[in-house]
Amino acid sequence: MSRQARLLRREVLPFLFYLVALAVGTLLIDLLLHRLGIAWIGRWLGIPGTLLIVGSFGYSLRKRKRITTGSPTGWLRGHEVLAWLGSLLVLVHAGIHFNAILGWLAVAAMSLNVISGLTGKFLLDRSRRRLDEARERLRAQGLSPDELADRTYWDSMTFDAVRQWRVIHIPITLAFGLLALAHIVAIFLFWGWA
Repeated sequence: MSRQARLLRREVLPFLFYLVALAVGTLLIDLLLHRLGIAWIGRWLGIPGTLLIVGSFGYSLRKRKRITTGSPTGWLRGHEVLAWLGSLLVLVHAGIHFNAILGWLAVAAMSLNVISGLTGKFLLDRSRRRLDEARERLRAQGLSPDELADRTYWDSMTFDAVRQWRVIHIPITLAFGLLALAHIVAIFLFWGWA
């Protein structure tokens, strides 16, 4: 299999699958709610969606050792699943109703956050895999640890640079959080709940 075919199969198609599955899932759930005459439920799906997204931040707490139980890998998988499911519910909540600019700004920031997270996931996996493959190939040649470090220097630098994608992901996450919070506060103020 060619290098381009492996790249397509390993990184591009799974990335597109996650995004397409999110879009198709949103449309199917929205269609189902409308067909069953219970589209009003979509209005309430923003609450569990938001709670799932907030729950996904457990990974950040585990990574920073605020939570000490469980494996970081398990927390990362939980982060990915909870954030994806929460985003799905928030997108169904947003529906096709264009009556709240603040809500749509939050949805746009959330969508950018999902794309940023998936991009980081796949880029980080790819650079880690490339570094591991280079190390294994060089170990098989019988290189000493110092020679191995010298020969994989640029791959290690690339991996470290890719790990910095959070510099982009975290501000997008903060923007999404602030816009979502402003949307929630506006709902409480203007819907007359508070």
